[in-house]
Amino acid sequence: MPNHLHGIINIVGAHCNVPLHNRIEQFGRSTSNSIPTIIKLFKSTTTEQINIISDTPGVRLWQRNYYEHIIRNESELNRIRQYIINNPANWEQDRYYPRE
Repeated sequence: MPNHLHGIINIVGAHCNVPLHNRIEQFGRSTSNSIPTIIKLFKSTTTEQINIISDTPGVRLWQRNYYEHIIRNESELNRIRQYIINNPANWEQDRYYPRE
């Protein structure tokens, strides 16, 4: 899709438990190898590179937030993969599709 991106991130060795100690002191801080940190680094790196190529320093590229979903089993993974493959076919129905 020209106006958004879908992707699947496989975090090897990820655990479902969240440390309970020091939660208040660490609230809002980046945690290495976390989804928010991975997304933040991806967005900042791609923005920088696109702005260099386009000679558009400081131009914002990404929206502020993102959507995440934990894939819990193989059938869900396959369903989401199929959705990503088929998604570009829906571009003409997108509300941001350029109409004359």
